[in-house]
Amino acid sequence: MANKALATRQKMLFRVGPSPKPRNPVAVAAKLRAAGPHVKTPSGQRQAAKRALAKALLKGKDET
Repeated sequence: MANKALATRQKMLFRVGPSPKPRNPVAVAAKLRAAGPHVKTPSGQRQAAKRALAKALLKGKDET
């Protein structure tokens, strides 16, 4: 009879609030896709610059 003390005190009450409106699944999917500008990553830009430099150096060697 562990519940004996609750007889004289205020009873436990669990409140359930109103449920939120259902979310738009299309909007959630669009946000998760994280659409944005088509830009290379910094590592991709670095590698492209490195390739361009090597190509320029090779081209310079052939001309001399």
